[in-house]
Amino acid sequence: MPSLWNSFADLRVRIDDYSVQRRELEVSKSFTRVTTTVVLEGDGETGEGEDVTYTPTDHEHFPVGEMLAGTWSLHDYSVRLNELELFDAEPQMAASRDYRRWAFESAALDLALRQAGRSLADVLGRELHPVRFVASTRAEIGPYRELNPDLEFKLDVAEGWDRALMERLAATDRVRVLDLKAYYRNTSVDLAPDPALYRLVVECFPDVVIEDAWLEDGCREALAGAEDRLSFDAPIHSWGDVGKLPLEPRWLNIKPSRFGTLRSLLECIEECEAREIRMYGGGQFELGPGRRQIQRLAAVFYADAPNDVAPSEVNEGPAHAGLTPSPLPPPDGVGF
Repeated sequence: MPSLWNSFADLRVRIDDYSVQRRELEVSKSFTRVTTTVVLEGDGETGEGEDVTYTPTDHEHFPVGEMLAGTWSLHDYSVRLNELELFDAEPQMAASRDYRRWAFESAALDLALRQAGRSLADVLGRELHPVRFVASTRAEIGPYRELNPDLEFKLDVAEGWDRALMERLAATDRVRVLDLKAYYRNTSVDLAPDPALYRLVVECFPDVVIEDAWLEDGCREALAGAEDRLSFDAPIHSWGDVGKLPLEPRWLNIKPSRFGTLRSLLECIEECEAREIRMYGGGQFELGPGRRQIQRLAAVFYADAPNDVAPSEVNEGPAHAGLTPSPLPPPDGVGF
């Protein structure tokens, strides 16, 4: 059976020109989300990919004059991107290099599929399924539950969480993933590793997936008995990164933009399938086409998982009537 990447490597894409589109959303007085969409034009079709770099200043001076015109296989196009410097200065976050590369890679995949009149599932010979999703929020979940008691959640554990709060959340039977944020540094969502807090999470949520736990300084011992529920996100930019973990996880949060290239993404998905590592999709606060694309990937590879790929309206808050319920219908149409 051909590898997942081999299914796409020879797919042809014709690029005549490209442009970029900046999007902004003022989330709060202290945070404005900025993303940039790469728009590839060719043969009367348009392909899009989104750079989800978090630091707004890194979206300035976005490269708009790279030599991408021509007809390429997706393999050769990716090799061409290896030769380009897509930042005019070192980005503030190392991960931003992968985020920008993914914008160019996903735009080419989108354009190639549209020019071929095909979809992701069609090329892979797989079926599309309705996409189950969770709401990822740091807000109180009560208002969401009043609107939709069936809504499931992915929550960030916070330093102030105590047993009473955890037991109250667990009693809803709607929490599916808890994120311990142990691999973030100097961000507004950092959570210092704390064995006592970890032990409470394990005790109060016996069936919940536990994401990005620290595994040193007594934390691994605090997670005893929950090893099959451990998942990883922030440290994973390739399958090779999974091998660097002190254990083989049974879950992974798949965020395509973290992988940078289509090949790296598909290789990781393929390894997970072979090793029966369960996957769920993750979002990066996309403002443009990236949201649609992570939903399409979920529909093909892990549709029934607790996917953090909800329509943007669900996560932008506050809770309000008319929010799209889970699951999302299978996406139709060509492209990515």
